[in-house]
Amino acid sequence: MSLHTEIEHISPAKAVSREQRRHVRFPLTAFVEALEPKSNMQISGRSSDVSLGGCYVDTLNPFSTGTLIRIRLTKENVSFEANAKVVFSQIGMGMGVAFTSAEKDQFRIFQEWINQLSGNILPAPNVLDREQRGADGTDLHEEQFYVLNELVIALMRKGTLTEAEGKAMLKRLHL
Repeated sequence: MSLHTEIEHISPAKAVSREQRRHVRFPLTAFVEALEPKSNMQISGRSSDVSLGGCYVDTLNPFSTGTLIRIRLTKENVSFEANAKVVFSQIGMGMGVAFTSAEKDQFRIFQEWINQLSGNILPAPNVLDREQRGADGTDLHEEQFYVLNELVIALMRKGTLTEAEGKAMLKRLHL
């Protein structure tokens, strides 16, 4: 069973209105490949901006609004892959994409990009003793850090924490 991380759900109205966006957007140019699994249709383009919730893809022939896709962003030979949904589309221009889920290791790659773009560079992970590893070799501190990070993001999505409160907690968590 694979571990999935829910990243964000954005309604089309929220995706279009800058005032209602939940996450800060950052400029990021990355090569994008998007696949619609039902028809096996693939398109390519480039991202122009990203946030924790999704990205905008510049492409001449975007998928239509509501299409569920598998997306890959590649920057400097590092790729991030996620399941996503097209939340708005404009032929000849591009499409807005909301990430719906990603594997845990993929989410870490994307989180690292966001941290770099926002100036919140994560320190290198500590080398851990054997006592700090589970029976399967899993780094227990890394797993706890991941769960706590996800909890703060979930509380922000639900409106329990404001974006400012959540960002402050995440910044302290990443120190």
